[in-house]
Amino acid sequence: MLLFYIRHGDPVYDPDGLTELGRRQAEACARRLSAYGLDKIYSSSSERARLTALPTCEILKKDMTLLDWCQESLAWQEFTVVRGGHRQWIFQAEDTVKLLTSLAVTRLGEDWTEHPDFSSTGAKKGIERVRRHTWEFLSELGYAYDTVSGMYLHTGPSPKRVALFAHQGFGMAFLSTVLCIPYPIFSTRFDTGHTGITVIDFPEVDGPCLPRCLQMANDSHLYADRLPTNYQNKVLF
Repeated sequence: MLLFYIRHGDPVYDPDGLTELGRRQAEACARRLSAYGLDKIYSSSSERARLTALPTCEILKKDMTLLDWCQESLAWQEFTVVRGGHRQWIFQAEDTVKLLTSLAVTRLGEDWTEHPDFSSTGAKKGIERVRRHTWEFLSELGYAYDTVSGMYLHTGPSPKRVALFAHQGFGMAFLSTVLCIPYPIFSTRFDTGHTGITVIDFPEVDGPCLPRCLQMANDSHLYADRLPTNYQNKVLF
């Protein structure tokens, strides 16, 4: 099974939606995904994620399943801190980034939320919530996570290609869970641009298996459509 994780297009946050550029990004993404074909399409229930998934659904004539647990608003409550009067992601605020990359935290591995400096945040609750829903989601797709071995058991049958349209902040917790990479390591070293496509391969084998990331936040569809490949509309590659 191939799992495609797509961040939403260039957003408008209030009211929730997409800019004109975001809509064009979504259309470019749809053309790329339609060349592969998809068996199932899921989306966060936020409007910006749903609008990003919509062109793909229209081209492939597939229904969209909305997932409330993928909402960015939930992750925003759990994985943020207030600094200088502004709320920031813990993987972006300067002091928490230093903490996440410190030996004191990285040595804790999957138990990183036990560090006392994170006790005043919602990180522990957030990680537990995302893990629970992620493992349930993958189990429904035919891959049951074994917490002892850290591997997946292919219980099959599984769809060949599945897409999930969601967010950056939520994606840090989701993708780190899927790939069994501790959140402090993943969130401070990986990122996703608007409509960037991450592709994860789940082997269809009997017994235990490990998913492998084949592509991370690939934006070749933007390049193909001559759309800007700016990260967060700031840095031009």
